[in-house]
Amino acid sequence: MEIVTIRVEEESGHITELEAPTDMSLNLMEVLKGNGYPVKATCGGMALCATCHVTVKEGFDQVGEPATDDEWAMLDTLYNLTSQSRLACQIKIDDACHNILVKHLGDGED
Repeated sequence: MEIVTIRVEEESGHITELEAPTDMSLNLMEVLKGNGYPVKATCGGMALCATCHVTVKEGFDQVGEPATDDEWAMLDTLYNLTSQSRLACQIKIDDACHNILVKHLGDGED
């Protein structure tokens, strides 16, 4: 598959479908930013700031490698942490991401 669909839950509850290529080594943070979502990405995708915090509402087990200790350490600083929280910069876009549903939660300070 060369293009996957990423579903994003908006604040209103509406689901927006985004298309993302799997052959460009993108991560979810880059896809969200490229589609105009207000992802600060202060650290540039190094898993050092948590401003790309998302909850993976559907497809959590599909998003590639489990969170690393460094990612969990950053997530653990957030007041709005959920059992399905991830940093979007750590989710690589590949075929397994097709049709996941995410909601951008930001850094917990928005």
